[in-house]
Amino acid sequence: MGSFSIWHWLIVLLIVVVIFGTKKLKNIGKDVGEAVKNFKDAVEEKTDKDDNSTKKPD
Repeated sequence: MGSFSIWHWLIVLLIVVVIFGTKKLKNIGKDVGEAVKNFKDAVEEKTDKDDNSTKKPD
């Protein structure tokens, strides 16, 4: 009773697709992907700034 089988997940997926539709799910996925990409870019930019500011001049 603890874990779900593949059939449980397929039924849940089918219900989600019926409720939201494929177009809306595609848009949500795209928005989440862009948000994650922007977050990663911001973290890398912050790290680069920190690395440059902590270097001592020669």
